[in-house]
Amino acid sequence: MTWIFSLSAECGVERATAEQFARHFDNVSCRLSNGSQIQYHAEIFQDIEENWWCRVSPSGISEIGIDAPQTAYLMTELGILLYQCLRSAPSFRYALVGVEVDEFRTYSELLEESPTPTFPGLVLAEQVWQTMGAAPTFRSFSLGYVWQPYEGEAYKPLLVSPELKDKLNELSIVQ
Repeated sequence: MTWIFSLSAECGVERATAEQFARHFDNVSCRLSNGSQIQYHAEIFQDIEENWWCRVSPSGISEIGIDAPQTAYLMTELGILLYQCLRSAPSFRYALVGVEVDEFRTYSELLEESPTPTFPGLVLAEQVWQTMGAAPTFRSFSLGYVWQPYEGEAYKPLLVSPELKDKLNELSIVQ
């Protein structure tokens, strides 16, 4: 199974807005602290509500999720770099960095979140934030945008180790 690490941004109803957003990221490269050269690839698609999204995927990153502490570290570093680039991106309504964040919420689902969405790293256009009730948990991100600060990616050994899962399951057996 593929687990994609990316920046996903919902850009609204206009395809041209998503295309412009994608051009901002497509084929941009950066260097990680371990010396790896990473290149971003952007693609656009529509969700079931016919809103346009852009997925920005870094090259050479694990597609099996976070399978080791080093992977979590590199994905967190990449997440920070993606957010830095997002600060100067063309307009979008909301965005999130992480593993499997494509279409994490449609626009109407996001507006229905009660009382406020709790996704660390969620960036909202101020207009969307105001529509949602301007929750005080959001901080300024860039001109016209607010966010819930990014907390990085986490390695969870129980999700990737059958041996540890077995040991945990043994605890469930009543003696």
